[in-house]
Amino acid sequence: MPLLARTITAPLVVDIRPGALRDLARVLAEQRISAGGQVAIVVGSSSGDAVLERIADQLPEADVFRIDGGTLDGALRLAKDAGHRQYDAMVGVGGGRVLDVTKFAGARLGLPVVTVATNLAHDGIGSPTCILDTDSGRGSYGVPAPIAILVDLELVRCAPPRSVRAGIGETLSNLCALEDWQLASERTGEAVDGLAMMLARSAADAVLYQRGTIQSDAFLHTLAESLVLSGQSMVIAGTSRPCSGACHEISHAIDLLFPDRRAYHGEQVGLGAAFATFLRKDEERLEQLVAALRWHDLPVVPADLGLTVDEFTRVVLAAPQTRPGRHTILEELALSDEGTLLAVKDYIDVVSGPAWA
Repeated sequence: MPLLARTITAPLVVDIRPGALRDLARVLAEQRISAGGQVAIVVGSSSGDAVLERIADQLPEADVFRIDGGTLDGALRLAKDAGHRQYDAMVGVGGGRVLDVTKFAGARLGLPVVTVATNLAHDGIGSPTCILDTDSGRGSYGVPAPIAILVDLELVRCAPPRSVRAGIGETLSNLCALEDWQLASERTGEAVDGLAMMLARSAADAVLYQRGTIQSDAFLHTLAESLVLSGQSMVIAGTSRPCSGACHEISHAIDLLFPDRRAYHGEQVGLGAAFATFLRKDEERLEQLVAALRWHDLPVVPADLGLTVDEFTRVVLAAPQTRPGRHTILEELALSDEGTLLAVKDYIDVVSGPAWA
């Protein structure tokens, strides 16, 4: 008998609105995640107090764990500390680092994870991956996707504007990742998933063609939905492929080579996506990407990230080694040192011209 459908793991609830955090206890109970509120709540050192003020009376049976940064050591320490008591779930409330640490610790303990985003810096809100800092750089780890996702737009408005804009670069980079995935399918036979591609492209298009700004509630809602859709596309694909291509290889290389000048992940992948699109000679898409990046005051040329031409050339040359076995436009072209330098200079000349201002 042919398989007529497939089962797709999806969050029990996605709640995006101002004040969503105030209904956390109700969501946990109604979705049968935790009827009595026996959960481990994870908050960051900077926004923890503001978070706890909103939920202090809701969950008297919960324990609160504070973390500082998004490190692998911190995630392992959280798992150890939370392992002394039985919980129904772990609830991460904060920005990307808090959510990533919570997802890793939850996976370590075999607990479902609820993410409550107070920032929109990247698609870790609902993705089955987490990025954690280690002694040797940043590592990407596969984890179960969150069982429920809340985005409190009231708290998002209080986040640093630059960090929220980074989420725009993260979402737009899907357009680069999808082209790389399709290229890999044609060159290496790598399987692609049409549904995952559709969700990732829809997420990017929603932001690309939404000409609002982060000062608009409507735009923030669109961005939040797009980040959740990106995460779901990775769940469906079983890989980060729909949202990670040459753009992310370039970002990982920046982290590795210039950790002292590391910018927001979304800022780096946005620039990486534009450069990779230039390498593809897709002028129409490049123009769209550059216009969107500039509209939202995101980096377009290496100097915007504090990198010289030579430094960015080193980044591009090192990028393929950050994801061995992954085929993108960088592996396809396999440019020489001189060829990469010329490509970087040509890219800067093109996007810095008067017609692109």
